[in-house]
Amino acid sequence: MQLELQNIIPIPLKDKLLQRNSDVWNKPLQFEGEEFIKIKAPSGTGKTTFVHIIYKLRKDFEGEVLWNKKNISAIKQDELAVLRQQNISIIFQDLRLFPNLTAKENIELNRVLQQPIYESNMIDEMAEQLGVDSILNQKASMCSYGEQQRIAIIRSLMQPFNWLIMDEPFSHLDKNNIDKAAVLIEVECKKRHAGFILTDLEDDEHFNYTRFLNL
Repeated sequence: MQLELQNIIPIPLKDKLLQRNSDVWNKPLQFEGEEFIKIKAPSGTGKTTFVHIIYKLRKDFEGEVLWNKKNISAIKQDELAVLRQQNISIIFQDLRLFPNLTAKENIELNRVLQQPIYESNMIDEMAEQLGVDSILNQKASMCSYGEQQRIAIIRSLMQPFNWLIMDEPFSHLDKNNIDKAAVLIEVECKKRHAGFILTDLEDDEHFNYTRFLNL
C-alpha cells in the first residue's frame, strides 16, 4: 500500500509550521511498502496531528493524503473501516485502551475485527516476549502506563497491515523493554512485508531505519 502526501499542513498550526524547515509539512512525499520511517518531531510541531491526518481522523488541513492513489477525503466511512482493518494498524500516543476491559480483552478486539490472522494463543506468546503475560487478566486501568504501552503494541500486531503507524510507542519503556518490543515489531513487519512510520521526540537506534525525516 502506497501512502502519498501532497503538501499537507494543519490549518490551526499553519502560520507556525511554515516558519520551520520541515521535511514533511507542505512537501510532496511518497511512502512505499516495507520502509521503516522515523519522523523526529519536537514538542509543538504537530506530531500527533500528523498521525491523525494520515489515519483520516482530522479534516482541518490543507493538501491531500492518498492511500493507493485515492484521496482519503473521497473514502466513505464503511470503506474506511475495511481499509483500516486490512491495511493500517496504529499505536496512538494516548493508547486508547478500554479501561474496564482486561489487557487481553483489549488485544482480542483487534484480533477478531475480521478473519483472524492469529489464534488467541499468539497473544500469550507475544505477552511473554514483552513481559506482560502476568497482567493479561487485569483490567487495563490497573496496569502501569508502561504495561499499557506493551499491551497496545501487541494489540496493533493482531490485525493485518501494510503500514504500522506508531506515535511515541516507547515513551514509558526502559531500554530492555524497548529492545524486546522493537524486535517483535520488526519481525511482524517483515513477516507481512509491511512498513512502519514511527514518530518520536529524539533520535534513536531502535531499528535500522530506511528513512529519517524531521517534522
